[in-house]
Amino acid sequence: MKIKRRAFLGHMAAGSAVLTMPGFLSGCTVRQATAVAEPTPDNPFMDWFGVDQATVAKVMSNLTASGADAADLYFQHSRNNSLSLEDGIVSSANSNIQQGVGLRVVIGEQTGYAFTEDLTLASMLAAGRTASAIASGGRVVAPQAFAPREMGGLYTTTVPWSEVGIDQKLPVLKYIEKRAKAKDPAVEKVSVYWNDGDERVMIATLDGKLVTDHRPMTRASVVVTARKGEEVQSGYSNIAAREEFGWYTEERLDKMIDEAVDRTMILFDARRPPAGEMPVILASGASGILLHEAIGHGMEADFNRKGTSIYSDMIGKKVAEPFVTVVDQATIPRERGALNYDDEGNKAGRTVMVENGILKSYLHDQISAKQYGLEPTGSGRRQSYKYAPMPRMSCTFMEDGPHTKDEIIEAVDHGIICETYTNGQVQIGAGDYTFYVKNGWLVEGGRVTAPIKDVNIIGNGPESLKKITMVANDARLDTGGWTCGKNGQSVPVSQGIPTVLVSNMTVGGENAS
Repeated sequence: MKIKRRAFLGHMAAGSAVLTMPGFLSGCTVRQATAVAEPTPDNPFMDWFGVDQATVAKVMSNLTASGADAADLYFQHSRNNSLSLEDGIVSSANSNIQQGVGLRVVIGEQTGYAFTEDLTLASMLAAGRTASAIASGGRVVAPQAFAPREMGGLYTTTVPWSEVGIDQKLPVLKYIEKRAKAKDPAVEKVSVYWNDGDERVMIATLDGKLVTDHRPMTRASVVVTARKGEEVQSGYSNIAAREEFGWYTEERLDKMIDEAVDRTMILFDARRPPAGEMPVILASGASGILLHEAIGHGMEADFNRKGTSIYSDMIGKKVAEPFVTVVDQATIPRERGALNYDDEGNKAGRTVMVENGILKSYLHDQISAKQYGLEPTGSGRRQSYKYAPMPRMSCTFMEDGPHTKDEIIEAVDHGIICETYTNGQVQIGAGDYTFYVKNGWLVEGGRVTAPIKDVNIIGNGPESLKKITMVANDARLDTGGWTCGKNGQSVPVSQGIPTVLVSNMTVGGENAS
């Protein structure tokens, strides 16, 4: 059976079930929500739209009729839901469905791309003709049959998000709010935000691969506002993973709530540190944002292929001390940035970018890998079927070093520890960055002496990498809901770092001009 998109959406509305709001929501300004009664099948493109191998072969043949070095079809169906709870009231409840197919053909340096939401054969053939307009190579023979790859097991779910109703999620938000308010009498406002997604993709390639993947995602965030007299402070925490509803245990939620409240309350005692050049300790976990933004992007192959990254001619050269190893690994189970396959249908894996201080590899998609004469690293990613893939990070982290956190603190006579971050700006090619530190600590005489807040740190990623003089043995991935933006596309990522000492960095504190 083949159904056009509009007819499909109408079919859904007609066959959907109205979710009954629980009793305690009566009187709240909340629209009735609908949920599709029928769960999403493992392969909705086949089951709902009849996109079988024969259909895929016809579209691929049409796409590559004028020539191709590479080509792929990227089918996507995703359901996303969000809830917001503010002042005890559900302030928003949204659901959306996104589906379609992106068609890409590559010849040399040229890429033709088109997409359609209509999964009928006629519409896909028309999109294929649009994408192939750039083609001018020799004719290729497209596969008439495809070899299905085994679905990966990094983030399997027992109950997909498409089967979890608002009546199950809302008590979790209520629990977070109640627990946060009870933790300290100074807390006067709690905002809770919830997101979940159920995504299915199918990728067919010119070399005959057929990949399917089921990609769940969820995130919970809490923002706390507290008042003492006329002074108001706020803090936050969030957790995210490719997980299912049962992941939200009381223990995990309590840890998130405690973090948010503790980060908020410490700000009443915090102050801005003196400004100037000084050693900076990057706390384990969330400080991975600096590693990701100021260093990781410079190791994505497209920037190096174009010569815009400072690392463009540094393969095999020393970029850090011998105890520094930087890795991008998509195969960490259930992490937000985890992937069984990248968005070009290649098996995702582990790429050691810096090994013992030596730059070993960039992150490659198929186009950059061919330019360098290498195999792809499984790093081709895209925001959705509307976009062509490009080299992107997944789970990026620095491995453990030979020191301890205490040794690093004892080595600093006057400096700061950066713990949580809110905003930042990075010039990707050169690696110049500015990050705003929300929470941190002053270090004096080798001891932590006072909390600090409202600090800007300024530096250059490659230079900061060279200035890492100590790395602790406490590496961890941050569980926050990180999203990476690049060239107008956003993708979920994970990042982490051990406690690290950067010997010198510019700190914008009280005396900043």
